[in-house]
Amino acid sequence: MVTFVDETTSGERRDSWGLEIAEERLALREVIRRRVFQEVAEYNARQLGEFQGLVQPTDTERTLNGYTLRTTRRIDAEQQCALALTAFGRNGFLVLVGDRQVEDLDEELDLRLGTEVVFLKLVPLVGG
Repeated sequence: MVTFVDETTSGERRDSWGLEIAEERLALREVIRRRVFQEVAEYNARQLGEFQGLVQPTDTERTLNGYTLRTTRRIDAEQQCALALTAFGRNGFLVLVGDRQVEDLDEELDLRLGTEVVFLKLVPLVGG
């Protein structure tokens, strides 16, 4: 079981959630992919309320706790994964595993039982 935590540079910390991953070592790219596919699957199963995902889907509005779709629809997991990987490449968020920043999508992570993966979302500066 790997625990995902979302934080922002302003100190906000959303509830953590777990995802069962059988492999003990996995590239960061694959960890992000599995996380995104899980959150999209959960949203698509209910299609109500806010989408609380790693990155903002297209045609949505940012809300206090996530994103609201302008029209009710299913979110495409592949497209959402591509957005997340692009955001990582542009420093839209950082990934910390055991107090260590992971900088390469192809770096293999050691995912022992109880590993916490923190996604630190960077908040743009006002006026900059």
